[in-house]
Amino acid sequence: MRRCLTARENEILELAGRLADDFAERAAEHDRDASFPFENYEKMKEANYLGLSVPEQLGGMGASLIEMCMAQERLAMGCPSTALAVTMHISPIGQLATLWEAGLRPELEDFLRDAATGKVIYASMAAEPGYSILTDSKTVATKVDGGFTLSGRKIFGTNNAVCTHFATMSRYEDPEQGPLLMFSVVKRDAPGITFAQTWDTLGMRATQSNDFTLEDVFVPDSAVFHTLPIDHYDATLLKTVWGWSMPVFGSVYLGAALGAVEILRQTVLKRNWQDRPEVQQVFAEIEVLAETARSVIRAHAADYMSGTLYTDLPVQEAMSKCILPKYVATNNAVQIMDKVMTLGGGMAYFKRAPIERIFRDVRAGPVHPYTNFEAFNLFGKTSLDIQIRPAVEAKDSPVIQALSERVELSAPGA
Repeated sequence: MRRCLTARENEILELAGRLADDFAERAAEHDRDASFPFENYEKMKEANYLGLSVPEQLGGMGASLIEMCMAQERLAMGCPSTALAVTMHISPIGQLATLWEAGLRPELEDFLRDAATGKVIYASMAAEPGYSILTDSKTVATKVDGGFTLSGRKIFGTNNAVCTHFATMSRYEDPEQGPLLMFSVVKRDAPGITFAQTWDTLGMRATQSNDFTLEDVFVPDSAVFHTLPIDHYDATLLKTVWGWSMPVFGSVYLGAALGAVEILRQTVLKRNWQDRPEVQQVFAEIEVLAETARSVIRAHAADYMSGTLYTDLPVQEAMSKCILPKYVATNNAVQIMDKVMTLGGGMAYFKRAPIERIFRDVRAGPVHPYTNFEAFNLFGKTSLDIQIRPAVEAKDSPVIQALSERVELSAPGA
């Protein structure tokens, strides 16, 4: 269905569309060879797409959360792997930008300017075997003069092939506060980091999300940007991680599926099948799935941008709302691809067909954290008022409290 768009949304979608159409020409080759699409990053750099979420006054496009979701959906219609990889840059950069705009992190100005030009390419690479939802870590942080050393193994290092900096997590046994989950920014070329060629997967092959190890990697105190007690939910992470990343991930997988739908639509028209009732029914079912996912994403974005999501709700409840758009979009994308494959028949089954590649890419969606099992656990327990783990609520979060105060001060009549 056609969407009601503002002039700015149309402009952003046109940019994403031009890039997507170009990336689509090389997507099959990168999938076959499992090669990272470096040339696509050069194209995004030239087009200022790497600055999508950087504030306009710092040289970026200043995209809101919903504008980013729309752009990434369209980009994924061309090359899902490129869209997923660059999400690891533009989403966390957008998170940092909200803190800069609120006046909480003025020191980020140069970093964000460099992100807009492509001098800085960011990544979020925290996942570990058994630790994918940011509540604990096997990576050990040891206090040393001026900072910490990190040692551990990481998996799913998406965007590692091109990033200059990445955010990661570790466990620090604080002598006064007890065990803490610590988040820090690390330079990719820091001594002690070793990447291994481990990425040989069913789909999203061109992301080259390889494993890596950290051996006594030094990070200065200034690079530590957040800590929380081990095995807690956290209001600050709602604002800076979950609220942004989940809807954007969902948009990428949905966009991948809709790219296949466009290929199927052209095939149907070429074969003059459009008047067949069974064909119309498949497309009707696809439209419902797509528009349902888009609506859930847009509703989440509205709650997030209003501030009520991370200020007014208990953290576990807010976590459920953050995970919902990712869950709905990725699972709807899987259902869409099943319908595309059924109607596409033999045409969709051949390895040479783009639909076959997209079918594999979309299968990564439910596996991508929050996985379906993790999401069901969260949704079910939250619905029944069962606490999964303690939480650092908004009232106990200095970041959320500072944001709330600044919103109040900027309100009309304040």
